[in-house]
This record gives sequence, C-alpha cells and structure tokens, in this order.
Amino acid sequence: MKPVKESLAIIRRGTEEILLEDELVERLKLGKPLKVKAGFDPTAPDLHLGHTVLLNKMRQFQDLGHEVVFLIGDFTGMIGDPSGKNETRPPLTREQVQENALTYKKQVFKVLDPQKTQVVFNSEWNNQLNAVDLIKLAATHTVARMLERDDFSKRYANNQPIAIHEFLYPLLQGYDSVALKSDIELGGTDQKFNLLMGRELQKHYGLQPQIVMTLPLLPGLDGIKKMSKSLGNYIGIDEAPEQIFGKVMSLSDETMWLYFELISFRTLDEIQGFRDQVAAGANPRDIKFLLGEELAERFHNREMAVKAREAFIARFQQGAIPENLPEIHLPSSEQGILIGPFLKTFGLVESTSEAMRLIKQGGVRIDGEKVTDKNLMVGHSQKERIFQVGKRRFIKVLPSKFSEK
Repeated sequence: MKPVKESLAIIRRGTEEILLEDELVERLKLGKPLKVKAGFDPTAPDLHLGHTVLLNKMRQFQDLGHEVVFLIGDFTGMIGDPSGKNETRPPLTREQVQENALTYKKQVFKVLDPQKTQVVFNSEWNNQLNAVDLIKLAATHTVARMLERDDFSKRYANNQPIAIHEFLYPLLQGYDSVALKSDIELGGTDQKFNLLMGRELQKHYGLQPQIVMTLPLLPGLDGIKKMSKSLGNYIGIDEAPEQIFGKVMSLSDETMWLYFELISFRTLDEIQGFRDQVAAGANPRDIKFLLGEELAERFHNREMAVKAREAFIARFQQGAIPENLPEIHLPSSEQGILIGPFLKTFGLVESTSEAMRLIKQGGVRIDGEKVTDKNLMVGHSQKERIFQVGKRRFIKVLPSKFSEK
C-alpha cells in the first residue's frame, strides 16, 4: 500500500467531490484494502468513453492495492435510472438487460485488471427480496426526501408524471451498498443522491457508512452535453481504432484538455507540459494526435493506433476519400432540392442554418470543390458525386439520380 499522502493525490485527480474525505483518510491509515464499488446499468449494448471516467478511477484503486467491484445493475436496469430524466423511462426487458450485461462484462477488462476485479450482478440479492422486504426498504425514506432530488422536484413542480417504481431505483441502488458492504462508491455527479442513499441505508442496517466519490460527466463530441449513445455524441470503446482516433480529432481544442484530465493515463505534469507547448505556439492538433493514439492503443494495440493516425493524416491532410461511403438516391424532382435542406435531409448537418454557416466558411464540397452558392439546387445527374461536410462527413450520390441546376 502506498503512503496515505501519495494515495490521496492519485485518488483526488479528476474527482469532483469526496464525502467525507476525513473518513477516507482514516481508513487509508489502517493500511488495509478497501472495497471500492461502482455500478453500471446495462441500458445500452456498449460502453463508451464516458463510462471509462469511472473505470479509470477503479483501475487506480486497483493499482493502489484495493478491492474493486464492478457491479452490473441487471435488476435495477429493468427499472431504469431516472437521474437527469424529465420523463419516465420505458423499462427494459430482462432479455435486453442480460444481453447488454454480457457485452459490458466483455468490454470492461479493456480498462480493469481481470485478476483484480470482482464482477457481480445485483439480481443476485435483489431477486431474493420479497414484497415484505421491498415495503420495509421503501419505509426507510419519505416521499419528501425523494423529492429533494433535483430531477424529481422539477418534474413534480412542472406537473410531469413520476412513476412509483422510479422512487425504488435510488433505494435499490443504495441497497447494493448494503449487500456488498462497500467502503467506497464511485459515481458521476448526477448520481450524488443515489450514492448518498447507499451511505444512509448502510447506517440504517448497522454498517459502517461508505465514502462517496463523485466524478465529472465527460462531455460528448459536441463538448456540451453528457456523452450518451442516445444523443449520438459518443466514442465507443469497442469501436474500430480508426473511428476512435477520428472522433477524438473532431473534439474542440478546449474539450481536448478535459479528456486528457479525465480519461488519459498521462501524468498531470505531462498534460501541463502539453498546455505550455500550445501556449508557446504549438499546434493543438499535434497534441490531439497523442490523445487519439493513446485511446486507440488502450482499446486495441499500439500498431493499430499508429495505423489509425496514418490513415487519418492520409484521409484529411492529403485529400483521400474514405471507403464504403453511405450511398443515396435523390427523390424525383424537376426543380431539385436546395443545398441546405439536402444536407440536412441526408444527415450531413443538424439544420439548414448550420449548412449555410458551413458553406460560408468553405466547409462544404462536391467532388472536392468548395460550394459557395447557398442557392445551389441539386437533382438528377448521369454521374456519381461525393458530398463532403467538414472533415469527416461524406455521402455518395449514385448516378442517374443527381444533377446541379
């Protein structure tokens, strides 16, 4: 076990809040392995980089000699975590949850040490709860206490429905901490209420209350909203190295630094060195290359990461067009379609206003030539054309269904 001061420096990195840190210090002073738990509801079939914020912290605890529990919420996943939701989530079937859980179990060891990780499913103990047990669990907290949660209180104030089963979610997540007798629980900042619920329930059942650690939510590729598969702004850890690298390169320079802090394994001194280089005039793109390579290598290998970088440079700095582009046919129209609605219809932009902005900036090309006319009409043609928006968005319009007028 490392000295307490050294351990704390590692534990604090990228951490938003530790409740209560003095309790953590006292347990670290004992020099015994602590049980560190983090739960993941298998509500989607793949893990993404947002999940690795917690996974990286768990790996740090493993390297410090502590016991790590990767909890798959196959039982609570059927309820659906209401955190941050402004409406009731449709529950997943047991089959959906089980299928997703198996994928999680396979992917998690891309970060965690399989020899030092305990993987558990909360159905192991929750399936044993009968109706009386659930009523006793529900009796530990009041409706007023539940409405202290920000998302619940907002929905209640706005007369939006809150289903009774949603109140059970934080209780059952908290009960996981009772069943596991965890010393520490990790979670995103949006999980604070649920994590503290575990601490309170441990007290209720006569156990030593866990320390709660919250970590920031990793923004998605847009740099604003939380990374989410449902929003499409994610980087999946099971994606091809070229996709991982390419998506990292699409990050804004500002967002890049947050990714370095939260999911890179580089030291804080190294990251500060990169910041100093950029401040001195270095191209942020070159620093972003290092981040893209690191992540592609972590989830694949060094050779594939280097090839991903080379492919990116060949494609976007030497003008190469990627293979296997999505292919489309335009609907019949004598007048054609304005370029803005065209780009929006086929998913190259989010809105026509974005299309207009990108055309003005020179970010829209047809067969490599910049589009400058915002009133360009597209329709039928006898030859194949390639539309490109920015550096990464392409579509191929097939012959006989496209023309410029």
